[in-house]
Amino acid sequence: MFLRILRDSFLRRRRRKLLTVAALALGTAVTMATLSVALDIGDKVARELRSFGANILVRAQADTLPLEIGGVDLRPLSEGSFLREEDLPKLKTIFWRHHILAFAPFLYQGGALPDSEGVALVGAWFEKSLLIEDGTTFVTGLKELRAGWEIEGAWPTDGSEPEALVGSVVAERFGWRIGDEIPVQLAAGPPVRLRVRGRVRTGGDEDRQIFVPLAWLQQASGREKVFRRLEVSALVSPEDEFARRDPASMTPAEFDRWYCTPYVSSIAHQIQEVLPGSQAASVQRVAQAETAILGRVQRLLAVVSLAALVAAVLVVLSTMTTTILERRQEIALMKSLGADNFSLGALFLAEAILLGLLGGALGYVGGLAGAQLIARSVFGASVASKPVLLPLMLGLATAAAVVGTLLPLRTLQQTDPALVLREN
Repeated sequence: MFLRILRDSFLRRRRRKLLTVAALALGTAVTMATLSVALDIGDKVARELRSFGANILVRAQADTLPLEIGGVDLRPLSEGSFLREEDLPKLKTIFWRHHILAFAPFLYQGGALPDSEGVALVGAWFEKSLLIEDGTTFVTGLKELRAGWEIEGAWPTDGSEPEALVGSVVAERFGWRIGDEIPVQLAAGPPVRLRVRGRVRTGGDEDRQIFVPLAWLQQASGREKVFRRLEVSALVSPEDEFARRDPASMTPAEFDRWYCTPYVSSIAHQIQEVLPGSQAASVQRVAQAETAILGRVQRLLAVVSLAALVAAVLVVLSTMTTTILERRQEIALMKSLGADNFSLGALFLAEAILLGLLGGALGYVGGLAGAQLIARSVFGASVASKPVLLPLMLGLATAAAVVGTLLPLRTLQQTDPALVLREN
C-alpha cells in the first residue's frame, strides 16, 4: 500500500517534480564540477607554480655563513662545506619521492672579464638524466626546475664543454651574442673561453649571472663531484597549523601523520635523511605564496559549491511547502482514516529521497561536463572522470532534498483533519 501511494504521489504534479529535480541536479552539478576541478586542477596549479622556482633549499649542515650577493655565494671554494653529487639520486627514494618534480645542484665561482670586472659563474645541471635505484631514469636540472625562464637560443649541454647561458643584463652590457666566446679569468689557472649557447631573461638576479655546466666548473675549480647548494621543487600540500609544529614535540602518532603528509617541512625532513650532512629548509616566501594561492582557490570553490547546495535546498523547501499546502485535504483525509504523522512524513521523505537520487545522478553527469569546460577554459587542461564521486553526489543531493523537506513536515504535523475537512 505504501509503495503504491508513493508511486502515485511521485507521478503527480510532474512539472513541480521536474523543477525540484532540476534544482537538485544544478546544485549537484556545480558541486561536482568544482570538486573535480579542486581535486584534479589543484595539482596542476601547484605544478604550474613550481615552474617559477624551487620551494626547498638544501645546504651542508656544517657550512659556514654564506656570503651571498645578488643570489650568488661568493665565498672562495676553499671555504665552507660541500655536499656530494653522487648522493642526489637518493632524493627519488624518499617516502614522497613522486612529489619531487625537479632539483638542481649549484656551485659558485668568481671570475674576471678582460676589463677586470668581476662576474659570477654558476655551475648547475641543465638537463641531467639520473639512474634511480628502481631502474628508472629521472630527468632533472635547470630546464625542469626553471621551466618558466625565457631562453633565447639553446640550453648548454651537461658535460665538460665550456658552454654558457648568460643573463640578459650582463650580455647586453658587453654585447654578447649567441655563438660568441667569452674570455674569463678564474681565481686560479689560465684564462678560459666560454661559448654562449643562450641568453636568459628572468627579471631577477639571474640576469647578471653566467650559468655553466656543473661538471666543467667542478673540473676547472678542482672541486670534483661536489656542490654548494641544492634547490628542490616539490609538489606539496598547503601548510596549516599542524604543519608548522616542531616535529620534536609531536607524539609518535602525530609524527607519523606529519611524516606521511606532503608538507614542505616533512619533505625537507626526508631530504635531510637521505643526504648525509645536509640541512634542508623551505623557501618561506615561495611556500607562503603557494599556500595562500591554493588556499584561496579551494575556499572559492567551496563557497560556490555551498551556495549552489543552499539554493537547491531552498527550491526543495519552496516546492515541498507548496505541495503540502495543496494536498491539505488529502492529508486530512488520510489522517481521518487512521494515518499518523510518522507514516505521512515517511511518504514525503521517501518522495524527497527519490527526487534527490534522480537529481544527484543527473548532477553527476552535468558536473563532469562542467568540470571539463572550466578546466579547459580557465586552466587550459582537462580533468579525469572520478566514478568514486558518484555516491558522494547522490548523497549530497539526497541530503539537500531531505533537509528541504523537514520544515514543510511541520505544516503536515500541524494539520487538523477536522478543521480542514470542515472548510470544504
